[in-house]
Amino acid sequence: MANVLFSNVRILDGSGAPAYPGEVLVQGNRIARLARGSRALPTVGVTTVDGAGATLMPGMVEAHTHFSWNDQPGLGDIQRMPTEEHILWCAHIAKRYLEMGWTSCIGAATAKPRLDVVIRNAIEQGMIAGPRYLAASQEITVPGGLGDETLPHLPFPEFSFGAIVNGPEEMRRTVRQFLKFGVDTIKLNLSGEYIAGIPAEFTPMTDAEIAMAVAEAHRRGKRVAAHARSAESVKQCIRHGIEIIFHASFADEEALDLLEAARDRHFVAPGIAWLINTSYHASPWGITPEQAAAMGYHRELEIACETLKKMHRRGIRILPGGDYGFAWIKHGTNAKDLEYFVKYLGFTPMEALVAATRLGGEIMMRGRELGQVREGYLADLLLVDGDPVADITILQDGRRILAVMKDGRFAKEPVLAGSAGRRLSVA
Repeated sequence: MANVLFSNVRILDGSGAPAYPGEVLVQGNRIARLARGSRALPTVGVTTVDGAGATLMPGMVEAHTHFSWNDQPGLGDIQRMPTEEHILWCAHIAKRYLEMGWTSCIGAATAKPRLDVVIRNAIEQGMIAGPRYLAASQEITVPGGLGDETLPHLPFPEFSFGAIVNGPEEMRRTVRQFLKFGVDTIKLNLSGEYIAGIPAEFTPMTDAEIAMAVAEAHRRGKRVAAHARSAESVKQCIRHGIEIIFHASFADEEALDLLEAARDRHFVAPGIAWLINTSYHASPWGITPEQAAAMGYHRELEIACETLKKMHRRGIRILPGGDYGFAWIKHGTNAKDLEYFVKYLGFTPMEALVAATRLGGEIMMRGRELGQVREGYLADLLLVDGDPVADITILQDGRRILAVMKDGRFAKEPVLAGSAGRRLSVA
């Protein structure tokens, strides 16, 4: 692992402070030294990358990741992909995320029981390229809940998108099985989803079932995440100590008060891009804006934007990412979330970047060594052509991401944007 000096760069450190010109020395897999100005750090025995004024920033963290979603229009298309092809797809997508600047990801559910675990292990062992990854279980649901796709004449659980449980003891058995497989996170479906024909404000799981899942996960030192759109499901998350809340669109004032009081114990990853794109950009796949409105997505989008603005003002941790991997919200376009945070949720560009970096380190449970450009922190870094504070959309263009470093190694070698692969000054 070579030592690398980034010189002639603008350092956007992820703390929320303005960028400044300087240099960053990476030794091994850590950031060893930072300096303001140029030619301040020694160059002997190191590989020097002259950034030519590019922005050096922390690698981004995707807080609601589904590697096994296969860019198709429906849940059945995902679930029925054969296992052999599915694991290859996941490996392909993991590499895509890393090359687009997402150096860490939180698994939010997998389509088959061990896909996430296998991919995480392969990344950690260096068998495949991919972000730092925390693996999730399948979505755990109840009969008639989101993810139950069994049919009366074909009651085979293998056809179902989620793992179906009925009562606390079945929940215990299912959670223990996923923990045996080695997941980092147990995923529960606590509310509905319009596209599955289940109202988003439907809350089907009992407190006893949830309490059992949380108790079993916490006994093994693991976390729980929940698909929770309804107000009551958000309250269930807070009551039972579910750390990661996905969506939270209909959180009412009581839920917001409870969440604010416990804001140091919870993260919210709303998946706002799902609502926007399903509402207005899914026509080629049979969901026109008029149909989306009839399903309830326009109403949910409007309410979710106001709810999330309130959360943001209350200091609740909201992070980008969510449900990429459908036909109208493809993998690799995840940086649209940063634009949407600014356009729809009232974030400044700097706040959106902090959510994707510093707060990302916190949701990865490595807030003291990940998500910022600081001495002693892990060397997960992006070299970006331009200023993402001035134009948050440049992170959507892979050509503008000149280099990606993860754990002190280049996952994407330094290249100059728009130059047919010509290298930056590297000595």
